[in-house]
Amino acid sequence: MSYRPLRPLRPLRPRLPSPGRRAVLRGSLIAPAAVALTPAVSSAAPALHLAGRPEASWGVQVGGVTSSSALVWVRSDRPARMLVETSATESFRRARRWYGPSIGPGTDFTGTTPLYGLPPGEQVHYRVTLADPADPRRTGKPVYGTFRTAPARRRSGVRFLWSGDIAGQGWGINPETGGYRVYEEMRRLDPDFFLCSGDSVYADGPLEESVTLPDGRVWRNVMTEEKAKVAETLDEYRGNFRYNLLDHNVRRFNAQVPSVVQWDDHEVRNNWYPGQILDDARYTEKNVDILAARSVRAFHEYVPLAPSYGSGRRSRMYRVVHHGPLLDVFVLDMRSYRNANSPGRQADDTTGILGAEQARWLKRALAASRAEWKVIAADMPLGLVVPDGAVDFEAVAQGDPGAPLGRELQIAELLRFIKHRRITGTVWLTADVHYTSAQHYAPERAAFKDFAPFWEFVSGPLAAGGFPANALDGTFGPDRVFVRAPERANVSPMESPQYFGEVEIDGGSAELTVRLRAEGGSVLFTKVLRPGRVGQ
Repeated sequence: MSYRPLRPLRPLRPRLPSPGRRAVLRGSLIAPAAVALTPAVSSAAPALHLAGRPEASWGVQVGGVTSSSALVWVRSDRPARMLVETSATESFRRARRWYGPSIGPGTDFTGTTPLYGLPPGEQVHYRVTLADPADPRRTGKPVYGTFRTAPARRRSGVRFLWSGDIAGQGWGINPETGGYRVYEEMRRLDPDFFLCSGDSVYADGPLEESVTLPDGRVWRNVMTEEKAKVAETLDEYRGNFRYNLLDHNVRRFNAQVPSVVQWDDHEVRNNWYPGQILDDARYTEKNVDILAARSVRAFHEYVPLAPSYGSGRRSRMYRVVHHGPLLDVFVLDMRSYRNANSPGRQADDTTGILGAEQARWLKRALAASRAEWKVIAADMPLGLVVPDGAVDFEAVAQGDPGAPLGRELQIAELLRFIKHRRITGTVWLTADVHYTSAQHYAPERAAFKDFAPFWEFVSGPLAAGGFPANALDGTFGPDRVFVRAPERANVSPMESPQYFGEVEIDGGSAELTVRLRAEGGSVLFTKVLRPGRVGQ
């Protein structure tokens, strides 16, 4: 297949232009000269056209949003200096100017600029301009975006979406179906932010140009060099993070909705754990710790994380995101500190799935939180049995409905701590299993009884294959109140809708409403939770 190069941008005057109102109306924030969705493209293409001015064809992203700060991300096609302007209005009158970093090959031409002193609970309009380092008067066409800062008052309310699992199981960007259309559906809901619950890329999932479905239809993928094999080198991991940005729906979504991104296994390799040595002929590098280090670097280059989790603390992915008085989101890393996957029957397990240090941090952070709701963003479910081969297990549960064993011991201690410290408003959100469901956990149904009832909600995939529902493990007494899942494995997005969840916290009553949604506008399940309770 041939590659159709980017169309050159029209030269602009050296000064920073003010956009017309229609160009920045909410809902029409699109990156300029978007990468064409052709069946075969080269993801390195933007870096090939070095004549003219710097371009930002990969769009913009925002992360790390608080009531007064945010982090703006961009990728250039060549060395450039990043400049960000912010304004309370679309006209960009009385704009503030933020001088960002010099962008170069050391970060794969990505850069982030922190914004401080923003007004709480307000819409912020911004534009990113890239300038030639040798001649600051030579600037590319600005790229526009907008976001809302976190509120400072309870009555403002909060609404966010969550899902995960993108470009998995051989299902990438299909231009014949409109690409990742679910992103446009989510954008129109205009959430305060999006929680990506892991598997944001499938670095271990090569794509093929076409796949024939059981009914004879043909799925056609946009292809890049990096997506034709498993990722091993730093550049191959970078190419996997670039891949999803080829989709115009994703770029438009990113320009309007801030993201909170956690990682799981497919950012590196399926079901990996620290210290693992691979027995996989596809890999020439067998040491998973080396692969993970390369993925971590690419992750930090392509995901706008708060500076304290950047260089110097690259391995720390877990954190708490404060989003006003009503909400704290505890973003877990259930991958980097776990012990090896095993049958999970050991009677003593201090490492577990979180590692001892992260488990202590989570207890302290939950106890210190003054938010009405504490959302625990887990990249793996608690009571769903997720196998890894014939005898080992990948998540917490291992199919034994009796007293806690293996990784369940760490979760049991956490649940006991939440009950005895009377920590209210905990809700668990996850993805990973490629269907959507709601589980209620209660001690009267459980083998382990020293905990308060709680809910776990599952969503996804967002752009990957669908799978049948996993079995439940009775140790913590889950009751599957709702489930929507395919009947066979790896159902394509052409055959089954993609799933995402919505959480809305009312500013008046502080009630939290969870909606499990399917692509196409359907609300499949709704649950309203009341505030101020240790268990629900």
